[in-house]
Amino acid sequence: MITINIGGDVCPRGTIEDAFKNGEEEKILNDLLPVFKDADFRLINLECPLITKESPIEKDGPVLCANIKAINGLKAIGIDAVNLANNHILDHGKEGLISTIETCKKHNIDFFGAAKNLEEAQKPLIKTIGGKRFCFMGVAEHEFSIAKDDRWGANPLDPIKIIRTLKTYRSSFDFLIVLVHGGKEYYRNPTPKQQDFCRFLVEEGADAVICQHSHCAGTYEYYNDKPIVYGQGNFIFENLGRNTKMWNEGFLVSLVFNEDKVTTEFIPFTQSLGHLGVSLIQGKDKKEFLKNLEERSKRITSTKYVKEQWLELCKKEKYLYASRVLGHNRILRVLNRNLHFSDWLYSKKTKMMVRNVIECEVHREGLLNVLKVMDEK
Repeated sequence: MITINIGGDVCPRGTIEDAFKNGEEEKILNDLLPVFKDADFRLINLECPLITKESPIEKDGPVLCANIKAINGLKAIGIDAVNLANNHILDHGKEGLISTIETCKKHNIDFFGAAKNLEEAQKPLIKTIGGKRFCFMGVAEHEFSIAKDDRWGANPLDPIKIIRTLKTYRSSFDFLIVLVHGGKEYYRNPTPKQQDFCRFLVEEGADAVICQHSHCAGTYEYYNDKPIVYGQGNFIFENLGRNTKMWNEGFLVSLVFNEDKVTTEFIPFTQSLGHLGVSLIQGKDKKEFLKNLEERSKRITSTKYVKEQWLELCKKEKYLYASRVLGHNRILRVLNRNLHFSDWLYSKKTKMMVRNVIECEVHREGLLNVLKVMDEK
């Protein structure tokens, strides 16, 4: 029997920063510490670069980082490997990513999911654990962190490239675990395409697929007898100035491999919710947490339900998406959210043109290249 513990997003900043710098394991994980360490292998998603000097990139969305000394905390709580394939790992450019990788190497913590170029970023981590060869692959949705042929960055969520990588390494491992950094933030269900993609990974040989990034405890399912988790919540990530129950609740995914069978245990906790670090959810609260997780998860086995829930959310965010596509500034976004002027200001033909540019593969490819060229000027 081989046990692998997987934690969600980690960003060691805020009130927990000193505990990480000083390697104070009990302040970081509290009563979860013995549970977390009681495994043959432990990994997390490192949601930010570890740096000594800031070198922020221009991007849409927050720019994250943590002090390089935070590695002491990761080492202290027993982290064996970190996934770097996420939307924040390039927030401080190649300098920040280089600093992170060199720091991990110095402290003998393995990493995967990001590197000096696309070819290197695609390489998975293969480790022998308990006599079995495990392959760890990390992929991230396309935001501002993705590696290129000649640029540092993260491994992209690209089905074609993923299958080619698996074909190259297929004979080198016994079990495959894929960490997917993607999905809708603050949304507990998978999107239809996310669910289809994760199930496809299982069909292509994944023994477990764990989705992170959503910042909330989501759902799970067994597909072809393999576990897929759609959001496990943050592991250690203080939301400075806006801590909520959704943001601060999560669960540890404990994968147990016995011969060719894999089972899961979900261990709920709160983090940075009126206390420093992580604290186990126990007693009646634990039963309630797991009951809610189970009830949500039963519903997503229906792809019809998943599609209906996603469409409902998209309708609620209709004017947010419209404003983003149409390039509205902050004032116009607020006005559109309240007045819905995008419904009548733009003709049906204009909307169809925008849809065609985004939906048609060749037009979208061209549009993305044009936008990238415009960014470089």
